[in-house]
Amino acid sequence: MAFQAPKGVSEYVPPRSALFEEAREAFATSARRACYGAVETAVFEDTALFVRGVGESSDVVSKEMYSFADRGGREITLRPEFTAGVLRSLLEHNLHKGALPVKVWTSGPAFRYERPQAGRYRQFYQFDLEAIGTEDPAVDAETIAVAWDAYQSLGLRQYTLLLNSLGDKTCRPVYREALQKFLRALDLDEETRQRIEINPLRVLDDKRPDVRAQLANAPVMTDYLCAECKAHYDTVRALLDDLGIPFTDAPRLVRGLDYYTRTTYEFDHALLGAQSGIGGGGRYDGLSEDIGGPPLPGIGFAVGLDRIVLAMEAERAAAGTQSTPAACQVFGVPLGAEAHADVLTLMTNLRRAGVNADMAFGARGLKGALRAADRSGAAFAVLIGAEERRAGTVSIKDLKTGDQQDVAAAQATDWLIERLGTQ
Repeated sequence: MAFQAPKGVSEYVPPRSALFEEAREAFATSARRACYGAVETAVFEDTALFVRGVGESSDVVSKEMYSFADRGGREITLRPEFTAGVLRSLLEHNLHKGALPVKVWTSGPAFRYERPQAGRYRQFYQFDLEAIGTEDPAVDAETIAVAWDAYQSLGLRQYTLLLNSLGDKTCRPVYREALQKFLRALDLDEETRQRIEINPLRVLDDKRPDVRAQLANAPVMTDYLCAECKAHYDTVRALLDDLGIPFTDAPRLVRGLDYYTRTTYEFDHALLGAQSGIGGGGRYDGLSEDIGGPPLPGIGFAVGLDRIVLAMEAERAAAGTQSTPAACQVFGVPLGAEAHADVLTLMTNLRRAGVNADMAFGARGLKGALRAADRSGAAFAVLIGAEERRAGTVSIKDLKTGDQQDVAAAQATDWLIERLGTQ
C-alpha cells in the first residue's frame, strides 16, 4: 500500500483498541459518578489562546505546537492540551454565570511535535477533567479521587501519586527570586539560562542528568508558601488521607505548563521507564484572566490514554492475565443457509439484552466457524442447523470446557444470560 499513518501518530485497531476503550470508559464512568458533565470542544483554536494561556516560555508553545495560517489568514493551532480550550468554551457559552463550580470532562486527540517514542506521540489521546469556579481544597482532592478511582477500576496498582504546591501570586515571586539566585550560579547552557529569566520553575523540570544533579540543593516552593497557600496544601493532604489515597510529597514537582498554581500533582507508573507519567494536573487560578476572562479559579487533570494502555498491558503481562478484554461473549454458528435468520434473531435478542454477540457470515463450514468462535474470545458458541430448527432447540457449546448441550430456542437468551452472569 502507498500510504501509511504520519510518523508519531498513535492508532488503535482491534483487538488492542478494546484496551483503549476500556481505559477511556473507566475515566468517563468515574467522572460521571462525581457529576461531571461531558463537553466536546474545538480540536483547533486561535494560536494566541495557547500562547497566553499555556505560556510562551513553555516547551509546548516554543517548540511543539502545530500552528499554521488557515485560508482566511488566521493563525490556528491544533490543540496541544485541553484546559485552555475547555475554559475558553465555558466562558464563551457563559456557563460560569450559572451555578459554580462548573464540572466537565472531555476526551480526544491532542497534537505536539515531539520525537516519537514509546508513550510519546505527535498525535496522542487524553482524557481531561476540569472544575471551574471554586478555590475549595475539597475539589482539589475530588479531582485526584476521580482519577485514582479510575486507575483502580482498571486494575492498575503500580503507580504513585506525587503531590506539591506551587504557591500563588503572593508567595511565588519571593520563591522565584530565591530560585533564580540559585540557578544563576550553576553551570548551564545558554538556552537554560534564558529560561531562568523567563520562568525559572521550568528549569526544575529539566530531565537531563547533568542538570538534575546540579539541582539537588535547589530551594523548594513549599519552604516559601504563604500562610493561605500552606493552609490550602495542608487541607488537600489531610483530605487525601481521609479518602485513603496515599501520596508522596514531591517538593520539586512542577508541570510542563505555565498556568499552574497551588495544588499540583502527577501519577507515575513504575513499569513505563522514562515515560512514566500517566496523568497529572493541578490548579490554574489565574488562567481565566490570562485569556481575557473574569477572575475564576479552576483545577483539573489530564491523563494520557496511550500511556495508560501501556501500563495496563505491562501490569497484566506481569500478572499473567489476559491483556485484551474479550469483545465477544456469544458467537452464533448457522449450519446451512436456512439457519442464518434464526441465528441472527438470537444474536440480536442477546445484544438487546446487553450481551456482546457475533456470528459467522457467509457459507462457512462448521470447523471454520468454530475457529472463528474461538478467535472471538466468546465464552459460548450457539449452533443452529436443520435438526435444531425442527426440534425448536439450539445447541450451546462451552468454548472453555468443550461441553455441549441442547436448550429450547425460546429459553436460549435467558439461559445464556444466566450462565454469563456466573462467570
